[in-house]
Amino acid sequence: MIKYGLIGFPLSHSFSKKFFNKKFKNENINNVVYENFELKDLEELRLLIKNNSELKGLNVTIPYKEKALDYMDEIDNNASNIGAINVIKIVDNKLVGFNSDYLAFKDTLRKWLKADFQSKALILGTGGSSRAVSQALIDLNIDHNFVSRNKKNNYLIYDDLHKKSNLFLDYNLIINSTPLGMHPKIDSFPEIPYELISKKHYLYDLVYNPEKTKFLKKGEENGAKIKNGLEMLYLQAELSWNYWNK
Repeated sequence: MIKYGLIGFPLSHSFSKKFFNKKFKNENINNVVYENFELKDLEELRLLIKNNSELKGLNVTIPYKEKALDYMDEIDNNASNIGAINVIKIVDNKLVGFNSDYLAFKDTLRKWLKADFQSKALILGTGGSSRAVSQALIDLNIDHNFVSRNKKNNYLIYDDLHKKSNLFLDYNLIINSTPLGMHPKIDSFPEIPYELISKKHYLYDLVYNPEKTKFLKKGEENGAKIKNGLEMLYLQAELSWNYWNK
C-alpha cells in the first residue's frame, strides 16, 4: 500500500485527506491511501518517515511551511526562492521540497483580476503562505507590501492602515494569508479599515472554510469583489500529485 499524507498542527481544518482519497477512488488509483499526521513538533518528521516506509509524499500546512525547509535534502528552485514549501516528495529516503501554493495562487489570481489591473497589493500576514503569494505577485508585476502584527523589516503594521488612510487607499488588492476566520474560529478577521473598502477593491482570502469569511463578508458589504481559497486549494492539491508522480 502506497501512502501519502499531510503534516501540520492542528489538522482539524484540513480538506486534503478527503480530497485525495476521493480522487483515488474516482480515478481507480488502487492500493494508495492518504492520511493526516498531526505533528506537535517538526522533529517528529524524521520518526514519521522512518516508521512509514510506504510513504511517498507529504503536504505541509500551518505552522511548518517555512521550518520544513531545514529538513529537506533537496529544494526546488521556486520553493527555495520563496522560502517555504507545502509539498514533500520522498525518493529513496531523501526529502525533496516544492511549493504548489505559489503556482496555484498565481494561476487563480491571474484569471480573476481584470486584464488592465494596475493597483498595488497588500498581503495580510508574513508566514509561509504569504511568501508564496509574494512570489506570485512579483511574477505578475504587481507591486505589494506585507502587513504584520509586529513591526519588522519594512512591513506595515495594522495600525498604519488605520492611521494613514491615504496609504491604505493605494492598495486595491488585499490578500489574507493568515488563518484568521478559519473554522472553527469563524468570528475572527484581520483588523483593517473596512470602511475604506469600495467597489475598486479585490479581496482574496486563502481561507476556504467557511467559504465566505468575515473578511470577505465585510469587503462584499462595501462593494468589493471577493474570492476565497477554494479554487487555489484544489489546484495546489492537483499540483502536489503531479510533483509526487513526475
